[in-house]
Amino acid sequence: MVRVSPDGAWLSFLAPEEGVLNVWVAPVSDPGAARAITHDRGRGITAYGWVPSAERVLTLQDRDGDENWRLEAVDPTTGQTTDLTPLSGVQAQLWGTSPRHPHQVVVGINDRDERLHDPHLIDIRTGERTRLLENPGFVGMTFDWDLQPVYAVQPTPDGGLVVVRHQDGAWAPVAEVSQEDALTTRPVHGTADGASWYWIDGRGRDTAALVRVDLASGATTVEMEDPRADVSDVTADPATGVVDGAWSTYEASRFVPVGAGGERLGGHLEHLATLGRGEVEIASRTLDDSLWVVAWLPEDGPIAYGLYWPETRHMQELFSSRTGLRGQPLARRRPHVIPSRDGLSLVSYLSLPPWLDRDGRPPEPLPMVLYVHGGPWARDMPGFEPFHQVFANRGYAVLSVNFRGSTGFGKRFINAGDYEWAGKMHDDLLDAVEWAVQQGVAKRDAVAIMGGSYGGYATLVGLTFTPEVFACGIDIVGPSSLVTLLGSIPPYWAPMKAQFTTRVGDDTTEEGRAELLARSPLSRVDEIVRPLLIAQGANDPRVKQAEADQIVAAMQARSIPVTYALFPDEGHGFSRPENKIAFVALAEAFLAEHLGGRREPDDGATAASSVEIR
Repeated sequence: MVRVSPDGAWLSFLAPEEGVLNVWVAPVSDPGAARAITHDRGRGITAYGWVPSAERVLTLQDRDGDENWRLEAVDPTTGQTTDLTPLSGVQAQLWGTSPRHPHQVVVGINDRDERLHDPHLIDIRTGERTRLLENPGFVGMTFDWDLQPVYAVQPTPDGGLVVVRHQDGAWAPVAEVSQEDALTTRPVHGTADGASWYWIDGRGRDTAALVRVDLASGATTVEMEDPRADVSDVTADPATGVVDGAWSTYEASRFVPVGAGGERLGGHLEHLATLGRGEVEIASRTLDDSLWVVAWLPEDGPIAYGLYWPETRHMQELFSSRTGLRGQPLARRRPHVIPSRDGLSLVSYLSLPPWLDRDGRPPEPLPMVLYVHGGPWARDMPGFEPFHQVFANRGYAVLSVNFRGSTGFGKRFINAGDYEWAGKMHDDLLDAVEWAVQQGVAKRDAVAIMGGSYGGYATLVGLTFTPEVFACGIDIVGPSSLVTLLGSIPPYWAPMKAQFTTRVGDDTTEEGRAELLARSPLSRVDEIVRPLLIAQGANDPRVKQAEADQIVAAMQARSIPVTYALFPDEGHGFSRPENKIAFVALAEAFLAEHLGGRREPDDGATAASSVEIR
């Protein structure tokens, strides 16, 4: 997360200070003079950015994983910090910045109604806060370059959306988005002249395209589309907002230039690809577009960063994201397209121990970790993945699968996962395991399943619905009951409840609850015959501690062994450095015991963390 300030004066990045991630800045003219301007000693800072004036750096941080984000502004020169949302028990979301309003930002805050975020105009220097309007039921708003609302999204009871536009002080509907398009259609951003707005739009097509809308006439122009994958990212001229490039990702990322600016951008990316290893990414651009931060992302090495002056094509190397990994034998993360039993194409990524990688195949089958992504409305992407590297280093094959319901592959693929939790979504994982066995990658009797959030649920499903398939499982913050999960979602997710009702199941009817319970691991605890490690954050607002507590209690009541690792100062995942290290230590010890791979000595890692082994 390396950036150049909008005025080109500062370089910024996240790096440890006393072992904890903080924001560092340095003059662009002297990167070696970097210094920390934040001094967190807890979970670390993982989200930050510059305001367009470059007068402040904004950071978002919660407390012990509760996701009640607070927005702070830090002066890069003095390090002085102003808390812009000094409110208890509420969540702040950064919604808008603009070069035309250098001292103000728009922030959504749910202080009036915990279910809804109202937009506030906040002065970054003084913290003065003004509510712009009361949110009548929107789950998101977009703002123009004058920091005025343009679009908002309102969920419908059938799982769809209505996009409304703000004109003359009132909201009016401009687009109805059906449930099948709701996860692939949204307004993104507008141009500086106020004439156009860009959308990612899946209506009338399978994969979502980049579409430009003329606000005066309503006319639309398709700027970029890919028949295999949704548009996943766009980049725009910083001064005009006109998009000059877009990406889609099937197995690998694909760049497509957009408009006249795209031809220039594409030429530079082709040149930059010759200067480093891995996919090229523009991480940051100055407001006048005279200086970029560029990143090279290999799948078997740390990210490398450089400064690039497009006018002269001069590139200055900076540093890598993890200097300790430079020159180390790291695993390649190779893409594979695995067929499902009913004909879907499952884009997957396989890593092997580098000393056993023979052009993507091991000399003999290995114990394997099936690492399942969360969401489930997310996806595994190409590139460096820490757990793949750790477990490949310990001697395992590691496989990640984009099962049906994953995003990025078009709406038919997403919607094929509706009501298929513990059904065809799990079948896709089983098909991937069978593929790995048939390819000579995995030992049939030595496959572990592991994941976080939905991946944790998939782990519990694996050990309860198909108890003989997996040798063991590691559940990280996974729900054990779909009934209690849907009944305890955070208040600010309430407007989006229909998305769960129409894709997972209806917890408001007796019949719906019975169906949800039937697809819940908690209802099949008696089937567990393989070792299970459960790791949970006590402050998780999405998958609450009760999800772990109840399945652990059910297993203990039946004298079924389980290892329960509770982190009292974490939420939906683990952020504190000592806790992340402790979890890896627990996980590799667990896998070593049940799959036979290598492990490093604990050397006090768990004792140094907050973990409670129950």
